[in-house]
Amino acid sequence: MRHYEIVFMVHPDQSEQVPGMIERYTASVKEAGGQVHRLEDWGRKQLAYPINKLHKAHYVLMNVEAPQSVIDELETNFRYNDAVLRNLIVHTKSAVTEASPMVKAKESKAVEAVADVTEEAGE
Repeated sequence: MRHYEIVFMVHPDQSEQVPGMIERYTASVKEAGGQVHRLEDWGRKQLAYPINKLHKAHYVLMNVEAPQSVIDELETNFRYNDAVLRNLIVHTKSAVTEASPMVKAKESKAVEAVADVTEEAGE
């Protein structure tokens, strides 16, 4: 089985459906004997350019180890799901389990915000 990094963008009005979509996609990977090494829900983000007159989208990142048949099935699901605006599936050399730069940046901002609040409370 090969390792893949999958990123897909969901229509912002369909954000409440994202957990169900993630569950469905991870279940199809696991049913075929694959593994999900990393799963990150980045939430709504500003797009670099409008897609279908939309300026925001809900992003999801998955790193999986799966057979090609599952990847073909996921591509088909992405293509025929109107809520998925864009997707990218890339073959990787090995499993990626560490946090992505997006999550690291979010965590560092949260730590800085907590530090600022504690400084203000201490003054």
